[in-house]
Amino acid sequence: MTTTAFILGSLMATLLSCRQPATSNNTSPAISASTTAATSHPPANVAAIPAPPGYQRPQGNEFTGWLRKLPLKTNNTVYLFNGHPKRNQTAQFAVLDISVGNKDLQQCADAVIRLRAEFLYQQGAIDRIAFHATDGTLLDYKSWTKGYRFKLHNNRLSKVMMATPADNRASFLNYLETVFSFAGTQSLARDLSRITGLQHIQPGDVFIKGGTPGHAVIVMDVATDKNGHKAFLLAQSYMPAQDIHILRNPNDPALSPWYTAPNSEILYTPEWTFYSNQLARF
Repeated sequence: MTTTAFILGSLMATLLSCRQPATSNNTSPAISASTTAATSHPPANVAAIPAPPGYQRPQGNEFTGWLRKLPLKTNNTVYLFNGHPKRNQTAQFAVLDISVGNKDLQQCADAVIRLRAEFLYQQGAIDRIAFHATDGTLLDYKSWTKGYRFKLHNNRLSKVMMATPADNRASFLNYLETVFSFAGTQSLARDLSRITGLQHIQPGDVFIKGGTPGHAVIVMDVATDKNGHKAFLLAQSYMPAQDIHILRNPNDPALSPWYTAPNSEILYTPEWTFYSNQLARF
């Protein structure tokens, strides 16, 4: 394989990793445009989204608390990386107030990586910020802070000392762009551990279909009722790179934006169909 072929293969695997299969089984009803309007008093953050009647949010771990505090935009429009509105404005309930960047990089798996990396960065846990590229190379932030960069060598990525050591916000965001360029649903799926049974779902978990095509959405919050039944919120980015947004529930508008464990093994989201055995965890 030539270097050019490797680059094209890696980029195609990343760019196609969020694309819906042409033969989708998603038969969920369309959401009318009237349901997409922003509420007059949008929630300030994820925690301010009311839980379904009879449900309460358990305390959760540090990642849970961090996800709940993420602010939401007052403007409910999803924008692409180039500043243009996304064509489909029916998928989102709310939009996270977090940058998408100005490159077509922060797509589906990248949004999951972004949230996990931001949490660890704000915790000061830089030793734990590491994700594998599609070719299996570990892209770790600790090496990046020491001045290493990830470059192609003998048709594979390798660490090369070529920059001044630095650990600041700009350097961190540059690191993430490199991860977004060489990681995708295929590599992220390998980085995660499968969770058996939706009764074990918790914030920070990921529904993921690795591959090309593939997709990933992150569980933003979980609430439980007195019988132990769970409801959960989901968020995604998509193709092209776009604002991370809380998803509506297309199959249960009364419950939306919350989801509950489906009676079948199928989980319908506005732009992808998942299965219950595709739940995974960092």
